[in-house]
Amino acid sequence: MPSTPDRPRRITRDYDGPLLVEGPVEFICGDGSVRISRRLAVAVCTCRRSRAYPWCDTSHRRRTEPDAQVEAKG
Repeated sequence: MPSTPDRPRRITRDYDGPLLVEGPVEFICGDGSVRISRRLAVAVCTCRRSRAYPWCDTSHRRRTEPDAQVEAKG
């Protein structure tokens, strides 16, 4: 839902995941390039593993914790 003076844009932090932002969204990258999403909600990558950066493609899910790697081998 678009933001209004009575209802500001909502951003939700997903633990160990992306920022969920109510759209539409204009995202200005560090290099100055602008990415636009007209969706009602968009997931913004916070781990920088996404091949579709700045949008999340769930690449963060493929990361395993060091303890999990040891258990998998053992």
